[in-house]
Amino acid sequence: MSRPRLEVADVVRQHGEAFLERYGHRLSGAQHRALRAIELCRTAALGGHLTQCDRCEHQEPAYNSCRHRSCPKCHGATQATWLANRQREVLNTPYVHVISTLPQELSPLVLQNPRVLYPLLFHTVSQSLLDIGGDPKRLGAELGGLAVLHTWGQQLQHHPHLHCLLPAGGLAPDGSRWVPCRPDFFLPVRVLSRRFRKLYLDALEHLYDQGQLTLAGRCRDLAEPKPWKRLLATLRDKEWVVYAKEPCDSEHVLKYLSRYVYRVAISNHRLVALENGQVTFRYKDYKRDHQLRTRTLEAVEFLRRLMLHVLPKGLHKVRYFGLMANRHRSQKLAQCRTLLGQAADTTQASEMTEPDHIRADEPAGVRVQPGDVCPVCRQGRMQLVKTYDRHRAAWDLSIAVPNLDTS
Repeated sequence: MSRPRLEVADVVRQHGEAFLERYGHRLSGAQHRALRAIELCRTAALGGHLTQCDRCEHQEPAYNSCRHRSCPKCHGATQATWLANRQREVLNTPYVHVISTLPQELSPLVLQNPRVLYPLLFHTVSQSLLDIGGDPKRLGAELGGLAVLHTWGQQLQHHPHLHCLLPAGGLAPDGSRWVPCRPDFFLPVRVLSRRFRKLYLDALEHLYDQGQLTLAGRCRDLAEPKPWKRLLATLRDKEWVVYAKEPCDSEHVLKYLSRYVYRVAISNHRLVALENGQVTFRYKDYKRDHQLRTRTLEAVEFLRRLMLHVLPKGLHKVRYFGLMANRHRSQKLAQCRTLLGQAADTTQASEMTEPDHIRADEPAGVRVQPGDVCPVCRQGRMQLVKTYDRHRAAWDLSIAVPNLDTS
């Protein structure tokens, strides 16, 4: 893959100051750190090293990656390792891909309460799948899988939804057999949608009653009972979007999900232009048969939208549920393999690490390390000749960090 001529980091370097002047007082500490990390990633500020070929004396500078999960240039190797480890857990059965989306009316509330309402999304989506899948009138089996949180739409708008990948079947209640779903049907999405809606709104109402929600800015009116009840009534009358694709090969869905587990809302390769204070980028128009279109935003607005998708520190965007839950995954997987007549997996999981040093003039995934073959003469070996220290002052931030939404 060729190096993109334009990067998100370029937008931050040229317009980050203007963005902070307008929105800096409303950003969280995590958002400030993300912005700084994107700006400094693979620059001399983070340190690095210089290697030289022992034959032709060609030199290659390499600067450190920031490793921030919001950076579009990091985590290529980690993504590949994650995919390899998930493939080790695949059962010999079709898989289903279920997408559950929160209504747009909840977006301001979620942005103000991400530490509470994103985990609630994980819990209620997984519980609705377990409840309906375990219903004897439906599948009557114990389900399990993984869920990946996405918070963005193609135009960087706030669009929180979960992608769930799970086997198209489950364990019988007594654990004696594998219960497959129909070849072309998993579970009724309308029933899943209404169960998801009920669980989420019931929990949301409880959080409100307990005073555990932040209600400021655009949500200030919701502190009063009447607007709050009006919002709940609107949400109860609305059909929540749940979409289940037909059961298919697990490898296809895993590869699709792996592209997003360690990716941010927009990749560098989607950027088209940065001119006259505006950013133009490509997006897929799902309402018009996935046609590729372009959208132009003011650079400050582009950065505002980008920061909406920075998750709070420590909030996991991938979680497991049901028979794939961490506490008993190995045991349940072994039981499922036995029932499906599948050989036990004996390979070891790979370490999920990514090298620090990345070539300064190459895209993610291309690394020249000491001991590598020279990329020029193809005969010599690259030797470490110099190390650059990280500039500690680059990370010094003076931040006021009230956790307000930036919508």
